[in-house]
Amino acid sequence: MLDILVIGAHPDDAEIGMGGAIACFVAEGLRVGILDVTNGEPTPHGTPERRAAEAAQAAEILGVVRRTLDIPNRYVQDTVENRKKIAEVIREWRPQIIFAPYWEDAHPDHIAVSRLADAARFYAKLTKTDMAGEPFYPRRVFYYFCSHWRLHPDPAFILDVTAGFETKMAAVEAYRSQLVEGRPDPAAVFTGIRNRARYWGQLIGVEYGEPFTTREKIGLRSLRDVLL
Repeated sequence: MLDILVIGAHPDDAEIGMGGAIACFVAEGLRVGILDVTNGEPTPHGTPERRAAEAAQAAEILGVVRRTLDIPNRYVQDTVENRKKIAEVIREWRPQIIFAPYWEDAHPDHIAVSRLADAARFYAKLTKTDMAGEPFYPRRVFYYFCSHWRLHPDPAFILDVTAGFETKMAAVEAYRSQLVEGRPDPAAVFTGIRNRARYWGQLIGVEYGEPFTTREKIGLRSLRDVLL
């Protein structure tokens, strides 16, 4: 049983997009899981075994459970079969909130996984089905940004992740095959991640922030919930 499930197309998507938020959620005592729809391979400097080891290290740093599906990297499609694979994980882990990739991206896998997450949320509640597990419907879906485009998101909210940001960076740095090896200036990758978080944090008056959006409206029980 989880409180939060973060769905990503590839290992490292969740960490780059919302690793600070994940670290903060865990520190608050929430139960968090990451579901990688693919193993992310092949890549120029990775192997399936190495990528799995990096993902496991990052999960340990963040304090989350993690699972990887058998859907091939670069070939992710919104199919009934793939919807059911994700829905079965939702029915097993029963998260209250799902985080999925933003639906606009240059990477087809990211777009497909965003659509799959929405569909799997709906499929997970079906009763007359051959899917494993009992019906379950997560209360909310939020979307994080880990885009291959140089876009400026228009977030629904920005989360203060200052307390968890260094944990995020440690988890991101576990992916040496993707972010260090073969790059002329690996330090620039990590500097860019840090600078973007500083930008979002500055907009809400904190050191580091991460942006999120949603298709559904967000309600407040009190103005005390608003960070001033």
